[in-house]
Amino acid sequence: MKKVMTVFGTRPEAIKMAPLVRELESREGLESLCCVTAQHRQMLDSVLDAFDLTPDFDLDIMEPRQSLYTITAKALLGMERVLAQAKPDLVLVHGDTSTTFAGALAAFYAQIPVGHVEAGLRTYDRYSPFPEEMNRTLTGDLCALHFCPTAANRDNLAREGITQGVYLTGNTVIDALKTSVRKDFAFQTPLLNQLDYAGRKVVLITCHRRENYGAPMEHIMTALRRLARDCPEAEFVYPVHLSPVVRETAHKHLDGLANVHLIEPLDVLEMHNLMARAYLVMTDSGGLQEEAPALGKPVLVLRRETERPEAVAAGTVRLAGTEEEQVYAMGRELLENRSEYDKMARAVNPYGDGRACGRIADAVEYYFALRAAPPEEWRYG
Repeated sequence: MKKVMTVFGTRPEAIKMAPLVRELESREGLESLCCVTAQHRQMLDSVLDAFDLTPDFDLDIMEPRQSLYTITAKALLGMERVLAQAKPDLVLVHGDTSTTFAGALAAFYAQIPVGHVEAGLRTYDRYSPFPEEMNRTLTGDLCALHFCPTAANRDNLAREGITQGVYLTGNTVIDALKTSVRKDFAFQTPLLNQLDYAGRKVVLITCHRRENYGAPMEHIMTALRRLARDCPEAEFVYPVHLSPVVRETAHKHLDGLANVHLIEPLDVLEMHNLMARAYLVMTDSGGLQEEAPALGKPVLVLRRETERPEAVAAGTVRLAGTEEEQVYAMGRELLENRSEYDKMARAVNPYGDGRACGRIADAVEYYFALRAAPPEEWRYG
């Protein structure tokens, strides 16, 4: 039996790794171990509960107003102890968080091979998104296996000289959606059961990224306030991130508007099912750019750039930036121009077919010579 340890610490990572943990558990030649850092404690726990996952190791590193220094140092030291105890044969990390980089670095120090799930995303601006762009770039240099959601991600790695151990798998978030979205879903958040999804245009909003702190977030919130005032036929639902900076800014601009609902963060099942019922998504999140198009929902990205250009090329996503006028204009166009809306809603999602976890597990088995052939590649279009 080969021990494969998955390591993650935030809500988005957990959503995308949970179906992979389950897939690894189903493979006879593999022993699946799960370690969480709890970089985001409450939001991580909601995903673990939703997918009924109990980690084998929990570093519980989160502290009030934690910094990138404390997250990285505590995760690295915690992983040193876990790796010494568990002695896995392979460590799998996901994406671009500080947990990702610390987990990969700890495994490298222990001379344990690392696999990178959601490898090859790039903006080529080391400070945007910050610190994610450098986290994923540095992680790529530490890894033996690279699981790329798209061909463009694989091409990014090739330009950096990484061509061995690279697999084109699709994105595991599509696998997660297959089990989480249900027509008969009952929300735990009362407001979400009361919204008129058929008669009103429900706009789902998320905005929380560090690089948007300060003036960019102020501009975004001002644009959202104008949209809410000028589009009374729409309902704006904003699950507000736990960051004090985000909460202060959101309430400063959006309190007091009858069609704006500032609610607590949602667990993964509520978020996926709200997205499935929404009309439009406005977000600076990475994962929602992949999830919403799989549900036929147009996405306006509240950032200056995206490491997911495939969605822009496919027409499922548009970059709205962070300037007030552009965010307002693009939001209003999709709320009022049905033909422009339909162009995006009907575009094909380029991120996968719901079989990414199977391909990754196949690749792991192939790496350990537990199967004769490499996995089939995900092909879009």
